[in-house]
Amino acid sequence: MKATAEAGVHIFGVRHLSPGGAKHLLEYLNELQPTAVLIEGPSDATDEIRHLTHRSTKPPVAILAFTEDLPVRTALWPLAVYSPEYQGMKWARDNGAEAAFIDLPSSVTLSLQDAMRRDGISGREEVKPEADEAGGPFTEGDKEQESVYSRIARLAGEHDYDMYWERNYEHNANAGAYRAAILSFSAEMRLLSESREQQEQPKEHAYNALREAYMRRQIRETIAAGHAPDKIVVICGAYHASALADLSDVLNDKELEGLPSRSTKLTLMPYSYYKLSTMSGYGAGNGAPQYFEMMWETMAAGRPEELAHLYLSTVASHLRSSGTHRSTAEVIEAVRLAESLAALHGGSAPTLRDLRDAAQTLLGHGELSVIADALARVDVGTAIGHLADGVSQTPIQDDLNRLLKRYKLEKYKSTVATELPLDLRENRRVSSEEAAYLDLNRSMLFHRLKLLGITFAKNRPSGQDAATWAEYWIIQWSPEVEIQVVESTLLGETIEVAAAYMLREKLQACRSIAEASVLIRIACECGMTAQMEEASRVLQGLAVDSRDVVGIAAAARELATIIGFGDIRRVDTLPLTPLLEELFRRGCLFLPDASGCNDEAAGQMIVAMNELNAISLDHSETVDEALWLQELLHLSERDDRNPRLSGFACAILMERGAVSAEEVASEVSRRLSPGIPADLGAGWFEGLSMRNRYGLLSRMSLWEQLNDYINALEDDEFKRALVFLRRAFGTFSPREKTMISELLGELWGVDTEQAAEILTGELKEEEVKMLDDLNDFDFGDL
Repeated sequence: MKATAEAGVHIFGVRHLSPGGAKHLLEYLNELQPTAVLIEGPSDATDEIRHLTHRSTKPPVAILAFTEDLPVRTALWPLAVYSPEYQGMKWARDNGAEAAFIDLPSSVTLSLQDAMRRDGISGREEVKPEADEAGGPFTEGDKEQESVYSRIARLAGEHDYDMYWERNYEHNANAGAYRAAILSFSAEMRLLSESREQQEQPKEHAYNALREAYMRRQIRETIAAGHAPDKIVVICGAYHASALADLSDVLNDKELEGLPSRSTKLTLMPYSYYKLSTMSGYGAGNGAPQYFEMMWETMAAGRPEELAHLYLSTVASHLRSSGTHRSTAEVIEAVRLAESLAALHGGSAPTLRDLRDAAQTLLGHGELSVIADALARVDVGTAIGHLADGVSQTPIQDDLNRLLKRYKLEKYKSTVATELPLDLRENRRVSSEEAAYLDLNRSMLFHRLKLLGITFAKNRPSGQDAATWAEYWIIQWSPEVEIQVVESTLLGETIEVAAAYMLREKLQACRSIAEASVLIRIACECGMTAQMEEASRVLQGLAVDSRDVVGIAAAARELATIIGFGDIRRVDTLPLTPLLEELFRRGCLFLPDASGCNDEAAGQMIVAMNELNAISLDHSETVDEALWLQELLHLSERDDRNPRLSGFACAILMERGAVSAEEVASEVSRRLSPGIPADLGAGWFEGLSMRNRYGLLSRMSLWEQLNDYINALEDDEFKRALVFLRRAFGTFSPREKTMISELLGELWGVDTEQAAEILTGELKEEEVKMLDDLNDFDFGDL
């Protein structure tokens, strides 16, 4: 296999994210001293190389391309410090050589991937065009047991393909042998896979052929620009190496003009080792990016033999920090075991598998669970990259970075989840207004990000009951968050503008008053006054024709909550007060009609009644409290409404002292009198018992009336009543049940403690059978 193209261009095939490939590439570049370094990557990103090689750039980082119109599609080209491509462009910077990407521009890549997605070729939302390894493009089929990669590993006596690759290529110290071996291996693999690919994935095959024709054209244009062929080095996925060695077949001008394209933009973004790892499902990643960085560091220092010591001592260090002590002697023994395992396979150094096995045996004392967390930290790591301020960012990325710095949140830009409690009240111990409301400003930012679907901060219950000033957030950065930020650039150039656009879109699509009230709250939490006013107008318009008491109550509750914490959030909620009054009035007036519902809908109505009652108590100076009590009284007296709701209305009136004891006794007597159908009488009692239970327990006459009512029921009527009574008493606490049992004991003239013991004890077998039989009873419409 020739190592150079016919025109003398040097082709260096690599496996992406390969420390060994990066090391041998640098040696090759130092030997040849090329004037041009051409790299497989989106050709429209060549200008980004200066930012990628900036002194402040700290990998892992990625090139991100995204479409400028909907639906948003993205493509990623990630780079680690040990990526051959990254080291190649750094070498070019340090040695005055030209560096350029030569693959299809991102606009074409995204357009072609869109077409392939529509044809069912790729189901992945996030395109990863860089997934070309030494064995060819990554596909889901590569994971199957019968794949060519699995067979290679099995024939080589290795556990898996990655172990085979590491032992034979990453640990290959002979530069010339490495390059020749990888090119030869890749050419043979291409021959084996091309025929299958043409038959089973013809469009994937055509896509790769197009890419290679384009890259050959870019190489020829570099020669035409004045670079001597033997002073050009091409760094590409080894799968493409043999195809780029012959420059005769290139994309012509007509074919170039006919390429499909979508309008795209490019940016750089910090990346993470977690995302690079196969744990996150990224096909072209490697399972242990932190481990491979260790490998790179030892190679760069000229001491690759120290990798095993570094790896195992780091595992031991993590164990010690978590409280599990391991001695230096155990680490030394683990290194010896790893080296012995490598020798058994004919390797020159331990692979990751050898090191993990040694760690489990010596440091985990045979138990993987003991070292699992330490291995994850050493293999994958928590590293996240860094870019210089303002480097190749979209405006919304710049705005978010500015806000993170302004609100002292930069330290939370980590892949490790961190808890952040917020106190929204003014901090009077500081001098500046911005510092006094730091947590409030953080809260508004987090709520705006949440509205945009940017998952940097996730809200959790604060643990402070009714504390409108407290919030509790979990903060965690990830490459996905960066992508979400970039995708939001279509909505606006700043976080505030994008959030306002998103809220406006939601308001236009809003069709219910409950949804509109939630949007008012979101606008308040985001500190967006103009959108609060717009949402209020939408809510008012929807409320005019609504008779849905459940929805009205939910909307009124949201408004009441907003008014309650408006001062904390420094938002003027005065314009919301007339709207709350109107919603509350409508909820009161439509309550009796809405209560003519079935038993299932009554559950939602009870929630609505609770909400309206709470509003009447908390905002008694604002809403019409007299109207609420009047309509409750009307409902409690009606026999043609759902009996549970009538009973519940009576319970609220009792609790608020709006009815006298005599009036309650009279209503109980009427509702629980002989001749009243069981479902109506027992259902009413169920509603009555849902509030103010200690008030009920103090009324002996009530229990006498209930006792007489039950005794008067025929068997079938008793069974019907039992449905409601079981449901009612099922919600009572053990203490309340004991108190009821003692009352009944007193009523029956027996020992109260003995009655309580019997009534609250375990059911007998025949009693359980009776209840089982009751489950088969025909209750008609109940």
